[in-house]
Amino acid sequence: MHRIGRHKDFPKLFLVLAAAYFLTSLGHFSHNAEFICEYPNLPAWLTRAKVYAAWFAITSVGAFGFLLIRRRFVPAGLLLVAVYAALGFDGLGHYAVAPMALHTILSNVTILSEVAAAALLLTATLYLLTSRLLPARPA
Repeated sequence: MHRIGRHKDFPKLFLVLAAAYFLTSLGHFSHNAEFICEYPNLPAWLTRAKVYAAWFAITSVGAFGFLLIRRRFVPAGLLLVAVYAALGFDGLGHYAVAPMALHTILSNVTILSEVAAAALLLTATLYLLTSRLLPARPA
């Protein structure tokens, strides 16, 4: 990968990973909201609307990060995208309240696909952030 200076310079893979995380996150949260009674041991106060509101709040962090990148505040934008990706690991919290075996197959698929996509996006984002902040070495 080369050094990035403008939002147009971002590797397509980074954008694909961001889209993949967005879609898997939407899939997990939608499944969680629509089938909330299938997720074992969730707190009673958690409602369908609150699940969607949480997804919107999390996604807003990533969207703001991309807006900052577009406005040429690349390091700050990448930092927010990294936070957005790190929030994708919160889905593992389902396994803190109930073991994997108590979740449906589809629940596990949506949880684990979101976590995998978040891990890939976080890795790519941290790579881009460090390559942006560290001085280039002479060839």
